[in-house]
Parts: sequence; C-alpha cells; structure tokens
Amino acid sequence: MSRINLENGECAARSVSERLLKLLKTQGPQQASEAGKVLGTTGEAARQQFVKLAKEGLVEAKAETRGVGRPVQLWQLTSAGNARFPDAHAELTAQLLRTVRDKLGEQAIDLLIDCREQETRINYKQAMIGANNLAERVSRLTDIRCREGYMAECSELKNGAFLLVENHCPICSAATVCQGFCRAELRVFAEVLQAQVERIEHVLTGSRRCAFRISML
Repeated sequence: MSRINLENGECAARSVSERLLKLLKTQGPQQASEAGKVLGTTGEAARQQFVKLAKEGLVEAKAETRGVGRPVQLWQLTSAGNARFPDAHAELTAQLLRTVRDKLGEQAIDLLIDCREQETRINYKQAMIGANNLAERVSRLTDIRCREGYMAECSELKNGAFLLVENHCPICSAATVCQGFCRAELRVFAEVLQAQVERIEHVLTGSRRCAFRISML
C-alpha cells in the first residue's frame, strides 16, 4: 500500500473519530448503534472507533439499564475528551481572576463582571434589532452563542416555550472561579430576549451542558 493511501486512511479515521467526539459532546452518551446511524456507518464500525478512542483516554463506556433485558452500553466523553474542545485560554483566565481577587479584592471582580455584562448586553441588543418575536430573538441569540464557541442549539417546546442548549462552555474555568459570570449571563439573556429565562441544566453543578428554558413574560 502506498504512503498516500495510508495517509488517506489515517485522515479518514481521524475524521470519524472527530465526528464521534463532537457527537458525544453535542448529543450526550450514545450507543454504538445510534452513533453508527448518525455517521452513516455500521454500529460495529462505530464501536471499533469508540474502543480506539477509549484507549486514548478520550471516551469511556458505561452500562445503563433500560427497562427489561440486558443493560445497554453507552459511550461518553472523559475529562480528557472534553478537553479536546476549545476553552478560550481557560487556565490563564482563571489564574488572572484569582490574582485580581487576591490582590484587589472582590469588588474588582464585581467590576470586571459588570463591564463584561454591559458590553455583552450592548452587542446582543444590537443583534436583536429587527427581531419582532421571541422565536426570532432566540434564533439570533443561538447564532451569536455558536460564534462565541458555545455549540448552541435551540428548539421550540410543546408549550410554546423554547429550549436553548449550550453543549460547550468556553469560559467554564473562569466561571468556576467566579460564578458571577453565570448570573450576569442570565440577566443579559432575559433582557435581550424580553422573556423569562430559567437555567435548568448547569455545567458547574455537574451537568453535561447548560440548558435554558425561555418563555414569554
């Protein structure tokens, strides 16, 4: 086999692996059979890729009971797998925040959060110009958050409310040091969407993602 063919095979394998990692990041734990359908391949091919990723420490399998019968095997990201996604220079940001708090006090942290909140509010409000209903505003906010690295998705619920999901948090390390960022985020969402916003899943409390229920005031 030629070197070119070998390289093409390696690239294809990496591509499948990257798609599997993204699938777990955006959709949560998956059976190999489910992942195979999404990727347009067989469940066994997906399982083999999961096994390879597990050897690299990026995914792990867990058993889950679903009704009667044998438990199913679900694949999920490990901490190392989650770390493959961008985190906006997380450690540096967290270190700087800790330094500001230690040297300048909590008031300096509050000032930083307020400044960031004001800037975000201005930018988001600008993006909402011309959006005449909640559905359009949620859609525009989802697009903004995607561009900012949150891997955001939105959907309409049966009761007319909306669900905004963020599958990745690029400022997670900063928010861990100072949860004021998360509180400011909720205030901005509510104001620019002109809606009631409730966080129903939170990465900082152990959830896989952040999720928000959005409804009319």
